Amino acid sequence: MIITVDGPAAAGKGELTQRLAAHFGYARLDTGKLYRAVGLKVLGAGGDPEDEAAAVEAARALTGDDLEAPGLRSEDAALSASKVAAIPAVRDVLLEFQRGFAAAPPGGAEGAVFDGRDTGTVVIPDAPAKLFLTASPEVRATRRVKQLQEQGTEAIYGRVLQELKERDARDTSRKVAPLKPAEDALVIDTSHLDADAVYAAALEFISAKAND
Repeated sequence: MIITVDGPAAAGKGELTQRLAAHFGYARLDTGKLYRAVGLKVLGAGGDPEDEAAAVEAARALTGDDLEAPGLRSEDAALSASKVAAIPAVRDVLLEFQRGFAAAPPGGAEGAVFDGRDTGTVVIPDAPAKLFLTASPEVRATRRVKQLQEQGTEAIYGRVLQELKERDARDTSRKVAPLKPAEDALVIDTSHLDADAVYAAALEFISAKAND
């Protein structure tokens, strides 16, 4: 059983996918970490995340340890992730990793939950249960500022909002794997829903799909 949960930053994908994975006993992959790790490797080497050669080299050298590197939740990591994700060759390298995870979930799990942006449209288009979470940029910016402050990072709402809008524009307009809901995905606007309501709607949808 594969469950994909796509959507823009701070829409609520992280908490939902963690709860779903725990509920079903499935493996979980935060695909954004892959791109964040690549972006950070490029920055760490003094490179430009928009430089295709540097980004592809970093993607090919990616290891499991890189996915636990400090700084993955920083704004620099988020911005660089959006830039390397727009490079088709980088996506090709990481696509193989993600499909391998789906084919053989770690730990002998009977399923996997994916947290991403194109997992239901490109990575695993035949996944049985696909969800797409969204929320207004203003709500997402407020959530992101709170997250950063809880991590001890200074955050200015106006700047975070602007960066989210710029990232949304890049993610939705890129030629390769643009951010959009799969045609058969359940779209949930989380702007005015709490985490429990989102979780309940997701469980109901997944249960219906499992019984189809």
